[in-house]
Amino acid sequence: MTFKPFAAPTALLALGACVGRQSVLDPAGRDANTLLTLFAVMLAGLIVLWLAVNGMMLFFNKISTRHYDESTARKLIVGGGIVLPTLVIAALLAWGLSIMPDQRAPGDGLRIKVTGEQWWWRVEYWPEGAATPIVAANEIRLPVDARTEFNLTSAYVIHSFWIPALGGKMDMFPGRETMISLEPTEAGTFRGQCAEFCGASHAQMAFDVVTLPQDDFDVWLAAEAAPAMATDGAQAQRGAEVFLAEGCGACHAVRGTEAVGQVGPDLTHVGSRKSLGAGVLEPTIANIADWIAHTDDLKPEVEMPAYTDMPEDDLMALATYLKGLK
Repeated sequence: MTFKPFAAPTALLALGACVGRQSVLDPAGRDANTLLTLFAVMLAGLIVLWLAVNGMMLFFNKISTRHYDESTARKLIVGGGIVLPTLVIAALLAWGLSIMPDQRAPGDGLRIKVTGEQWWWRVEYWPEGAATPIVAANEIRLPVDARTEFNLTSAYVIHSFWIPALGGKMDMFPGRETMISLEPTEAGTFRGQCAEFCGASHAQMAFDVVTLPQDDFDVWLAAEAAPAMATDGAQAQRGAEVFLAEGCGACHAVRGTEAVGQVGPDLTHVGSRKSLGAGVLEPTIANIADWIAHTDDLKPEVEMPAYTDMPEDDLMALATYLKGLK
């Protein structure tokens, strides 16, 4: 075998990709830590089995070449090839199953219902005792050191809800509700993703996850429940008129206005979100305008029509209005 002196440094550099806001090896939640421990223990068990089986093969083929009678050989084969792997795998399975129920433990009060759409995420916050939800889209915010329960479903096809840095994944089915709970342990911004192929824009179905200290989360949730606060100015006012005139309110809701549509994402506070189009673009005015005019190019087979013929002045005014919705 040829020795490659640069293999180890290259491997160390590759490990740098194992950190970040969408890495299972850089956990920021209690559940993600559990899964990383599970992975490490399973890997250790695999190494034990590999060393034991291959060590025996090496020993009896290269080191100890004396003849063994049939009874001894049978004991070695059964013990090393069947009994040892069975015991190790059974122990790993029993331990792994014992720690998994925490992934479905009840929440501490807050529930979030997430519906997988084509291709975006409908998000509804249900604080304890609430009669109606606080509706958002394509972004989730969570309190740190509190367990939040997620009720998951899908509108059309199977999706899979996954925030690698916070915990495991859970499939989402049309007409059925599944549940998972997560408990972040660090404040920060992370990335979630649909982990089940769901169509043409599956790879562009992401969402940002912001974890906040409990007090900061409470302040944010109260602001999220309030009507939209649009930016003042003639251009933003013109954008609000364009929004209603073009019929955007038939699909999108902006609380506090005449727009009450339920087909597309809720835009009440779209200007304060960290991404546009379910993780496709940064939410700048230029990108919002580009999204409105070229939606189908940026996200294939999306249901929102592209406004390619909208006058440039109206387009920029509409983008300014949407960016100002805080």
